[in-house]
Amino acid sequence: MKAAIRAAVSNVIGVIALGAVLFLPAGTFSYWQAWAFTATFMLTTIAPTIYIARTNPAALRRRMRSGPRAEARTLQKFVIIGWMASVFAMMAFSAYDHRAGWSHVPAWACVLGDVLVAVGLGLTMLVVIQNGYAAATVTVETGQPVVSTGVYRFVRHPMYVGGAIMMIGTPLALGSYWGLLFIVPGVAALVFRILDEEALLSQELAGYREYTQRVRYRLMPYFW
Repeated sequence: MKAAIRAAVSNVIGVIALGAVLFLPAGTFSYWQAWAFTATFMLTTIAPTIYIARTNPAALRRRMRSGPRAEARTLQKFVIIGWMASVFAMMAFSAYDHRAGWSHVPAWACVLGDVLVAVGLGLTMLVVIQNGYAAATVTVETGQPVVSTGVYRFVRHPMYVGGAIMMIGTPLALGSYWGLLFIVPGVAALVFRILDEEALLSQELAGYREYTQRVRYRLMPYFW
């Protein structure tokens, strides 16, 4: 129950921070794309968070230990800083794009962006449900098994797939084409994170090397 309360408080703080990142650069509250994006974010995460809190509170606690300070590996501290900076810069720049009027994104494309955001966040939450050891930090715990079922049958890092889909959808949802430029550093950060994480998993997680032989692709089927 404590994990659920902490998650609820964290979500409230997150929504406030999200509002600041979106509406301050936009310079207005008359920004329906930002309101729709925020609603999509909340609706996609709240229900799964409640479900995880009730069924696997330990998994929720692992997800809540996040950020550079929670990372044990030095490289991962820098990688997560880069990824978080890319995401927040993407949102702030997309909001400023709305203010400056550089992009003219049709409403249907904004809705498509919200759908992609929902799919990306939904996939991330599904990964936590299917793999209770899917932490927000790169680590291996005592007794941790290799999960090869569910979405892990298709790619080795489905949580990062969700993050990449969310990044693609975010600028569109916020009505910005220029914000798509931030996908490049964001995905680059994910690639560095995956490579370092796999080095750790291959060394410390029993059975992971065999799993990589069965599931060849890390992030995108038939590509990488």
